Amino acid sequence: MSERGVQRLLGSVPVDEQAARRAWEIVRAAYAEREPRRSRRRRSSVALVLAAVAAAAAAAVLSPPGRAVVNAVRRSIGIEHAQPALFRLPAPGRLLVAGGSGAWIVADDGSKRRLGDYPQASWSPHALYVVAAAANELAAVEPTGRVHWTLARPQIRFPRWGGTRSDTRIAYFTAGRLHIVAGDGTGDVAAQGLAAAAPVPPAWEPTTGDRHVLAYVTARGRVTVLDADSGNVQWVSAAYAGPRALAWSPDGTQLALAAKTRVIVFDARTGHATAIRAGGVRALAFAPDGQLALLRSHEVLLRAGGLLHTLFVPPGGRLSGLVWSPDSRWLLTELPAADEWVFLQVRGGRRILAVSHIAAQFGAFPSLSGWAS
Repeated sequence: MSERGVQRLLGSVPVDEQAARRAWEIVRAAYAEREPRRSRRRRSSVALVLAAVAAAAAAAVLSPPGRAVVNAVRRSIGIEHAQPALFRLPAPGRLLVAGGSGAWIVADDGSKRRLGDYPQASWSPHALYVVAAAANELAAVEPTGRVHWTLARPQIRFPRWGGTRSDTRIAYFTAGRLHIVAGDGTGDVAAQGLAAAAPVPPAWEPTTGDRHVLAYVTARGRVTVLDADSGNVQWVSAAYAGPRALAWSPDGTQLALAAKTRVIVFDARTGHATAIRAGGVRALAFAPDGQLALLRSHEVLLRAGGLLHTLFVPPGGRLSGLVWSPDSRWLLTELPAADEWVFLQVRGGRRILAVSHIAAQFGAFPSLSGWAS
């Protein structure tokens, strides 16, 4: 729908002034956090999208005409010809998502199973279990929903499970401090002598041996790599402003950090750093075959041959979340303002598959937590 068409729809709906003021405060805060744009045309398009989102938020408190406006705005910033529901995944595997309606597993045929009231979740090695967390509870859960054990701790954030099929560890933060517990729920300890953590999920080194190596970012923006069994620190990086995401390459040789103004790729053995000129990256993910994808608010990038290539730019709205399919052929990202998931084909073609009405299918719009085989 054109901008003028949206304006006509908005003009026909009596807007609640208090709702409009609340919506404007939300949009103004989002606009203040936007990434700088050099192009006047780009700034103009972002402003139009923000205006449309403000109108949709105000209209959402209204009756059927308000919902009609929301649907019109969704169409104006979403992907054209999006499927009305998730009928199936475009690649084999199981998708893990979590949010306000709990943690869910989505099978490749589109069927969904709710695991419980857990707004945070991630896969165990080989996707045999899920580590899930509520505000004050950590739990190990089977993909069937059966709970194996729970652990009560305050202010749990970012649980991550690493190790081998038979010997695993779980790292999580509580009140900004790193904790590590065995995969069977025993031996929970707070890491001693380490700096407080930044609000960035920790990352386990992929391994097939008996090593349990963990990377996390300190509150001062330093990447710290340590042996989780002995507690010995292997190396600590320089400080980087605005750390946002951390990821290991699948072979364990590289560790990537998304910071405010650039992405840094470390040699995992020595800590030697190489900078990628890519500011504003909010998420990054290595594919199982080693490809590195980066997510900005309005762009998905792919690194190939040392160069960055734009893979996808949405019609409008901010992107969030980034996960690879197990076969490295598809990337999945989210377009929350349009209530859509967007599947991007990376190999074997360049198709874009969008699925709408995500919030209705899960009870709330969830965050992507992993796509496993």
